[in-house]
Amino acid sequence: MRRKLAVLLVGTMIGSAMLAGCGQNGNTESKQTAAETGELKGDITFWHSFTQGPRLEVIQETADQFMKDNPDVNITIETFSWGDFYTKWTTGLASGNVPDMSTALPGHVVEMMDAEALVPLDDLIDDIGRDKFSKTALSEGEKDGTCYSLPLYSHAQVMWYRKDLLDAAGLEVPKTWDEFADAAKTLTKDGVYGCSFPCGSNDLMGTRFLNFYVRSGGGSLLTDDLKADLTSDLALDGIRYWLDIYENCSPKDSVNYAVLDQATLFYQGKTAFDFNSGFQIGGVETNSPDLVDQIDCAPLPKINADDPEYGAETSNIPMVVWENSEHPEICKEFIKKLYEKDTYIKFLEATPVGMLPSITGISDTPEYKENETVQKFSNAVDVITKTTDMGTAIGFEKGPSVQAGLLTSQGIIESMFQDIITNGTDVEKAAQTAEDKLNEVFSTVQ
Repeated sequence: MRRKLAVLLVGTMIGSAMLAGCGQNGNTESKQTAAETGELKGDITFWHSFTQGPRLEVIQETADQFMKDNPDVNITIETFSWGDFYTKWTTGLASGNVPDMSTALPGHVVEMMDAEALVPLDDLIDDIGRDKFSKTALSEGEKDGTCYSLPLYSHAQVMWYRKDLLDAAGLEVPKTWDEFADAAKTLTKDGVYGCSFPCGSNDLMGTRFLNFYVRSGGGSLLTDDLKADLTSDLALDGIRYWLDIYENCSPKDSVNYAVLDQATLFYQGKTAFDFNSGFQIGGVETNSPDLVDQIDCAPLPKINADDPEYGAETSNIPMVVWENSEHPEICKEFIKKLYEKDTYIKFLEATPVGMLPSITGISDTPEYKENETVQKFSNAVDVITKTTDMGTAIGFEKGPSVQAGLLTSQGIIESMFQDIITNGTDVEKAAQTAEDKLNEVFSTVQ
């Protein structure tokens, strides 16, 4: 445990902090739970990264109702951005300053499992219904036959575009990266950028965009033996591709952009294209409601038009219970509450289309389908759902690994792009340096 914790802390200092069934069959006999018999008692702390108002409000309302139903329970909720959360838990693990339960990212979970910081959740998964969950999503939190996380919602990265701008320019929705670059350059005018390229070193955006290109060519940012691979011909082509987009279509400040900076440009109608999940819809509705009828999404571009369809990045956002918790039973009962049909649909409706169900039996219900945004953006739902089924978390195409988590959490690829842009460093030299830095970090977990 101490060695693994030291590895996490070293990794945090080297880089910038960011951002099927598995396991044993639990006892599924019908029994009264502790919550049903009124036996729950104690205080827990819940960290989550649902910083947007509606999602935060639903979580708090659910906690309030849970405490009303269980008067001897107190739930304290603390909210952190994904980047702050990573720093908080990696530095807090040594002192025991971690919550009882939390959300996470898939890459976080593999690091948490490696640090032996989590409670097994197979009993909880079986109580909810193991067959309701995607085997792939469960496998992202599986180690040695035991599951340590379960997905709360899912989404995938797709290409978002402005229909009105494409129509005005007489352009079709791009299907290849060359078509995308041509369209983005054409639409960079009149105060609108074709596409912002973000590479702030305190987030994973540079890694995300590079991964799009590499995955479209059938490659990976990791080798089969889990080494960083930034110097392949495909990766170097991808680096040069995004540098071209930055130079010709992007605001120059995007060299320091994190995810929200990037998304806000699209929300405000200042970019013609962006890559994101269905969260774009709510952002545009809030910031530029007059543009909400002018946005839609399509699959990620390909290198060649006849290349196979692919999914570059799927996110099954998990929940975990921490080993340090004195009341894991309360955490598990509260998580079960979040999956209750009415509560779950209300949570998903806090960001409709942005959060897709991670369990079966929801998307086909009248309550879910009658949502106005789900109906209006039915094409986006179809595109994202199909992409979700084809993709993995970044680096997880090789299977869940600590290396995949470190790939996105250290800011090394982002710093590489910044070095090239700011200092004029040669692409191949910068890529080799970044590859070496990542492999140095990876070596601490081997």
